[in-house]
Amino acid sequence: MPDARRTDVVLLLVALVWGSSYLAAKTAATAIPVLALLFARYAISALACAVVVASRRGFRRWTRAETRAGTLLGVTQAAVLVLETYGVAHTSAANAGLIISLTIVLTPLLDRAGGRGRPPLRFFVAAGVCALAIGLLMSGRELHTPRVGDALMLAAAVVRAGHVALVGRLTAVRSMDPLHLTTAQTVVGSALFSAPAIAGLPELVGSSATTWAQLIYLALFCSVFAFLAQTWAVQRTSASRASLLLGTEPIWAVMAGISLGGERLTIMAALGAALMVAGTYWGQAIERAHRTTVKEDTPCPATALTST
Repeated sequence: MPDARRTDVVLLLVALVWGSSYLAAKTAATAIPVLALLFARYAISALACAVVVASRRGFRRWTRAETRAGTLLGVTQAAVLVLETYGVAHTSAANAGLIISLTIVLTPLLDRAGGRGRPPLRFFVAAGVCALAIGLLMSGRELHTPRVGDALMLAAAVVRAGHVALVGRLTAVRSMDPLHLTTAQTVVGSALFSAPAIAGLPELVGSSATTWAQLIYLALFCSVFAFLAQTWAVQRTSASRASLLLGTEPIWAVMAGISLGGERLTIMAALGAALMVAGTYWGQAIERAHRTTVKEDTPCPATALTST
């Protein structure tokens, strides 16, 4: 499989697990306090990362750049999760999925990694098509008038866009180990939520096996795998392209609702899914052409020295 296709597949897998996370997070948040949920999610993630690092073949030295970048990304990622978790707890899954999809449009506005500059206008049109598609997808899934949770989801979309763009910017300067960055993020998140979660620890300890299963799923798949895969993929593509593929998240949320929740596939949802696929492919083609053009127009260091 070509490297570009492999990267796209990984990002789609991240979107899939994140699309399935809303139901798990919303259910778990009704059983235990949000801050205790986030602490458990990060603590389990950090433990899993530590096991992977310890069992890794060959010692790989941590660099100061990885530690600094991982710490910064840990703060921004923690902000995304706290906003998303509180947001989804106070709105419907449909509203949450629709609002978080704004990341598709917001990320390209912030993406400047590798000297690519802002994508062409056609990319934003394609992103707009994707946003319209998500509106159709969610049209029959308990959409309601805005609530406090919707404002939190909007803030989460803005911070997530900044986080994805920041991943691209930090890793474009120098090569960094995705596992080191992911481990640093989970450790930082655990530290940030440890003190606020103290009040909810009794409920966390006494929670049911179902709640713990949801926490483990959120930690291992929606955190460790997703953080690691997102960092790995953004290093090999662009934040704009990553946001487009991650924006398919609501499609997977709808599919999960149909396959697991007994929901029916409506004509509008089917139209939205088709439009989302078309918009994503169109946006991918535009981004790939833009990135190739910029790469060809950028002189290599030797050429730049010769021309001066």
